[in-house]
Amino acid sequence: MKQKITFLTTVFLITCSMFSQNTYVFLGSYNRNKTAEAIQIYQLDTLNGKLIKIASVKNIINPSYLTVSPNGKYVYACTDTKTPNAGSVSSFEFNPENKSLTFLNSQRSGGENPVYVTVHKSGKWIANANYTEGSVSVYPLLENGKIDSIAQNFQYTDGSIHKERQTRSHVHSAVFSPQFDYLFLPDLGADKIRCYAFDENKKQPLTEAQSPFTKTDLEAGPRHFTFHPNQKFGYCIEEMAGQISVYNYENGVLNKIQRIATHMDKIKEGFESSDIHISPDGKFLYAANRGKENNIAIFSINENGLLKNVGYQSTLGKHPRVFAIDETGKFLVATNVNTGNIIVFRRNPKTGLLKKTGKEIKMENVSCVQIRQI
Repeated sequence: MKQKITFLTTVFLITCSMFSQNTYVFLGSYNRNKTAEAIQIYQLDTLNGKLIKIASVKNIINPSYLTVSPNGKYVYACTDTKTPNAGSVSSFEFNPENKSLTFLNSQRSGGENPVYVTVHKSGKWIANANYTEGSVSVYPLLENGKIDSIAQNFQYTDGSIHKERQTRSHVHSAVFSPQFDYLFLPDLGADKIRCYAFDENKKQPLTEAQSPFTKTDLEAGPRHFTFHPNQKFGYCIEEMAGQISVYNYENGVLNKIQRIATHMDKIKEGFESSDIHISPDGKFLYAANRGKENNIAIFSINENGLLKNVGYQSTLGKHPRVFAIDETGKFLVATNVNTGNIIVFRRNPKTGLLKKTGKEIKMENVSCVQIRQI
């Protein structure tokens, strides 16, 4: 009898721990006016994929990209994106118990058109990429979640060979290495993946890496970047070429081992590849295509890091700019800017394939999504 009670107690404690954390979906938009809800937060029902709205915020313009602090208390956003002679990064406090999102402060982004912001695992730094002027900025974070003044800002002027889109640098993302000791900057305009060493204990944490950049193929247009969970491989999606370049990774150095198309063979031009993520188990990679395709390409990953296409899934909308995978790997949430709809897909862990679940929700000009278990 005692053993039975002990077993039931264990099951009860495990069940309680499973439900002690909730999964939240954070959405940004090109709202274009301060009266519209710029950021919305939903709770994800992890049984059926349903999204339940719990909070939102107004009075900011065009939060094009979001990130969430390691402790889940703060949201950082690129704001005033696509706004002439402007650009900022903003901080917000998220309180899931009160179902509130509260604006804290903003700082100038150090360049026009900020498009990507990332937070260091220490919770003490953020970095943002500015597209139009081709730059990166780094900021210390205060204990109350506010963003302090810019610690460093690097601007670039070099471009590549495309006469219209690559006349100068266009940094499209800022991604920390797996150990958070390097910062990688895919530069669409220069056909480079720039790299800096990052020391969180210095007042100016960025220093030039031993390999300051990796050249991509010409007219590739490197956009977003992700690392494999095993920390041995890096994957860069190339917007202009519609390709993914695969790299061996070690101590800030990338060495290319594969380049594979994100698109179907029948698509010959007009590529608009956008986002890239890997399932938490490291078995599948997902890559978004906009333009003529509006889908997510699905790849299996072998033990050597190489990719093999296993299928495509329509995002059931137009212009999937950003998508995200939840921390359990059960769900993928896609956002479609032009049709303003958000779709939840259930992910098959064995095949990697996706199937729509739950009810889609609407958010005009939805620009990005992040998922966090808190």
